Amino acid sequence: MLVVDDGSTDETKEILSRNNIDFLTTGRNSGGPNKGRNIGLKTATGDYICIMDHDDRWKSHKIITQLKYVDKAPIITSGYTLINNYTNTQTDYVRKPNDSNKYVMFGKDVTFKKKLMKSSDRQNAYLGGILFSSELKNNFFEEVFGMVDYDWVLRLFNKNHSLEICESLYFKYIDDINLSYNESYRIKDFYYSLMAIEVYADEYPREVRRAYKKIHGTRARYYYIKGEMKKARFYFLKAELHWKTILYYLTTFIGSKYVIRKFKVSGSW
Repeated sequence: MLVVDDGSTDETKEILSRNNIDFLTTGRNSGGPNKGRNIGLKTATGDYICIMDHDDRWKSHKIITQLKYVDKAPIITSGYTLINNYTNTQTDYVRKPNDSNKYVMFGKDVTFKKKLMKSSDRQNAYLGGILFSSELKNNFFEEVFGMVDYDWVLRLFNKNHSLEICESLYFKYIDDINLSYNESYRIKDFYYSLMAIEVYADEYPREVRRAYKKIHGTRARYYYIKGEMKKARFYFLKAELHWKTILYYLTTFIGSKYVIRKFKVSGSW
């Protein structure tokens, strides 16, 4: 296990030392998780690698369950349980298997294209649930903003096949101080994501066009959840033309609180 401390100001280092756990450090707070992630990737020597952020939590059998399938694909993911402290809800996101197997296989580039297009019908591929072969470890996170991982996920799945275990193996936490709802993070994530998809415009033009609209839709829903309806309307007009988008747009004038309370409105990917 590799622990990377990113200039913490709580008792993280003291707790690690008391438990005789060695740790690496970024030297000072880098402003995001990516520098620490890259230090971990460069230091890792195992055959398979997992990454967990400090605000997510693995179930005790996560790794051993994923290791059972490493002979089938270089990338193994799983379902997860979303703990949303912002809306006080808990939801399992677990894919139903196609047959008696407890997993679903995804062919070469299938997940990459789905992720690129921001498709809702895609493999669960949040960072906390991914286990991947060390042969793919030289894929590093951007350190310009230091906190965006969309381009990293695209590069990981590009030209590769993968497998998803149909079981929740970790908890993903979101609250009003989580990066997922942080205004500064969302601005950086929005613009860096637009930059990331341009790399694939020539080879995957249809997917990139759809990704552009999806990215704007995500930003619109973020402002919708935050109650900033003028900004939400601006981005909804650049999103996909879909009945849900139209309803979201109309309820920015009246009814948004009811929609947020009664339905799953996500401002994330």
